[in-house]
Amino acid sequence: MSRTLSSPPPPTAGSAEPTSPLPDTPPNGRPAGGLKQRHLSMIALGGVIGAGLFVGSGAGIAAAGPSIVLAYAVSGLLVMFVMRMLGEMSAANPASGSFSVHADRALGSWAGFTAGWMFWILLVVGVAIEAIGAAHIVQGWLPGTPSWMWVLLFMALFCGTNLAAVSSFGEFEFWFAALKIGAIALFLGLGVLAILGVLPGTDAPGTAHLLHEGGFLPTGVNGLLTGLLASVVAYGGLETVTIAAAESEDPARGVAKAVRTTMWRIGIVYVGSMLVIVTLVPWHDKAVTESGPYAAVLDRLGVPGGGQIMNVVVLIALLSAMNANIYGSSRMAHSLVTRGQGPKVLGKVSGAGRVPRRAVLASCGFGFFAVLLSYWWPTTVFAWLLNMVGAVVLVVWGFIGVSQLRLRRRLEREAPGKLVVRMWAFPVLTWVTLAGVAGTLVLMTLDADTRVQLYSTGGLAVALAVTGYVRQRAAEKR
Repeated sequence: MSRTLSSPPPPTAGSAEPTSPLPDTPPNGRPAGGLKQRHLSMIALGGVIGAGLFVGSGAGIAAAGPSIVLAYAVSGLLVMFVMRMLGEMSAANPASGSFSVHADRALGSWAGFTAGWMFWILLVVGVAIEAIGAAHIVQGWLPGTPSWMWVLLFMALFCGTNLAAVSSFGEFEFWFAALKIGAIALFLGLGVLAILGVLPGTDAPGTAHLLHEGGFLPTGVNGLLTGLLASVVAYGGLETVTIAAAESEDPARGVAKAVRTTMWRIGIVYVGSMLVIVTLVPWHDKAVTESGPYAAVLDRLGVPGGGQIMNVVVLIALLSAMNANIYGSSRMAHSLVTRGQGPKVLGKVSGAGRVPRRAVLASCGFGFFAVLLSYWWPTTVFAWLLNMVGAVVLVVWGFIGVSQLRLRRRLEREAPGKLVVRMWAFPVLTWVTLAGVAGTLVLMTLDADTRVQLYSTGGLAVALAVTGYVRQRAAEKR
C-alpha cells in the first residue's frame, strides 16, 4: 500500500474531511513488521477469550438468568458489525493506530487524539487490573508470598517481552492463545456431551434449568439489560488485532481474515459457552459467582480439581491480556506521538526490531502506577480510575462507526480497489450499529453503578476532545 511520507497540510478551518490521508508513522520511525500470519491468526482467535469471559460472565448470569444467552447474542451482533467496519478501514489502510488513525482521517485530528488516548488509558488500567488478578491467583497457591512480588514479576516479564522484537510478543500470544482455545474447546466438548446425556455419570438436563426455574427471563427485562451491559464489557479488546496487523507480513490480508472469522468465534465461544453453562447449572447457583461459571460446570460434571483447572486457565487469560494490552497501548501511544498528538520523547524506535521502547516503558510505568493506586487508595482514586474507563469501549465503537460512514464514501471515490473487506448492507447496518451503541449508553443511565461509569467516561471524553480540538485549531493557524 502506498503511504504519504510527509505530513499533509492541515485542513482549513471548519473542514471535517481532509483530502490527504494521514501517515500513521514516518518511515524512519515505523516499527518493523515481525508478526507472521500464524501469530495474527492465533491472536485473532485467542483475543476473543479473556478473563472477562471466564470470570466476569458469572455476574451477568446471576443478573439475567438463562436470558444471558440472548444478551450475549445481541451484544455479539453489535460487536460483529463494529469489527466488520473496523476491518474495512484497516484492510484498506493498515495502521498501528487503527481506529485512532481512521478517526483522524475521517473527522480531524481532535477525533484521533480523543479515541487514541482514551483507548490507551483503558489498556494501561487494564494492565493493572490483570496484574492484580494474576497475583491473587498465584498467592492462593503460595499463601506465604506477598502479592506485590508477583505483580512486579509479571510486569517485569511482559515489559521485557514487549521491549524485545515484536516477534517475542507474537510468540507469547501464539501459545497463550493455543492454550485458551484448547481449554474452551475441551469445555464445550464436555458440555455438549453432558447436555446429550452421553457423558459418564451425567443425565441429560433437558430444559429444566433453561425454562423451569423462573423461566427464560427470571429477573425480567431489567435483568436482561444488566446482562447486556455485562456482555458488552466482556467483548472489549477485540480491536487489538487490527493494531497488531500493521506489523504483520501482509496487513490487509491479515485483517481481512481475522474480521471474517469474527462471527463464528463470537457465536461459538461466547454464545455457545453461555448456552452450555445455563443448561447444565441453575442460574441462581451461588457457585456461578463465587467459583466462576466455568468452574461451577466442571464441578457439577465431577471433573476432579475443576476449580483449580479453571484457575490455571484464568491465570493464562490474565497474563495473555497483560501482554496484549502492553503491546496495544505502546503501539497506540507511538502512533499518536508520530502524528504530533503526544510527547515526542515517546516516538523513538530502537533495536533490530525497531520497537517503540519508550512507549512500552511509559505504558508499563502507568500500569504499574495504577497497581500502586489500587493498594494506596482502592476505594477512592483507583475506583475513580476504573469508573473513568467503564464506557470507553462504547465511545471507541462510536468513533469507528462515524469514521466508517465517512471513509467508505471516500474509498469508493478514490480507491475502490482497497475495499477488500466491505461492511454489510452499507450504510444501513452502520446506522443500526451506531443506534445500538447509543442505546447501550442510554441503558447505562438506568443503573446507579453504570451511571457513574458513564458520566466519568463522558468527562474524560469531553476533556480529551476539547484538548484535541484546541491543538487542531492551533495547528491550523501555524
